[in-house]
Amino acid sequence: MSIYDFNFHALDINQNMRSLEEFKGQVVLIVNTASKCGFTYQYEDLQKLYTRYKDKGFVVLGFPSNHFDDQEPGNNETIKTFCKVNYGVTFPMFSKLHVRDKEAHPLFNYLTAVKPFKGFNMSHPVSKLVVSIINEKFPHYMYGNSIKWNFTKFLLDRNGNVLHRFEATTDIIDIEKDIEALL
Repeated sequence: MSIYDFNFHALDINQNMRSLEEFKGQVVLIVNTASKCGFTYQYEDLQKLYTRYKDKGFVVLGFPSNHFDDQEPGNNETIKTFCKVNYGVTFPMFSKLHVRDKEAHPLFNYLTAVKPFKGFNMSHPVSKLVVSIINEKFPHYMYGNSIKWNFTKFLLDRNGNVLHRFEATTDIIDIEKDIEALL
């Protein structure tokens, strides 16, 4: 089953309704993002990946969320400006939405059902800190397959099949080979 078997729509950062069908035939990296997170630096590498591979059929789709310790408090205009000014983001960004719990957008319910949580990369320098924060403030986040933190990434092939889930503690450079293999 592919992401394109569903009729997923979401508002983009400019409040235009977009369909994921628009990205059919491309390799897609879906990322839940935040502007005030310890992983926000990943915007820079996401933009580099997008710039490097967009002409080969690759796209990054950013989905801001304020689920994790209020690390995305701004409105869509603030988020858009932050991303453009600080990281030169030109890849498609969507309106702030919910990525977990009862209000989760159906897209993220689908992604997490297809690719369950398998743990954090504990060799990443901030893994222990992230796990400590989650265990202290949001222990229920560690149960189930839902999104655990900002900058969880899902890699889809050109047919919309979800092939990989990468947690926040997986740096962008570590998934580039997976993207290249699909291009």
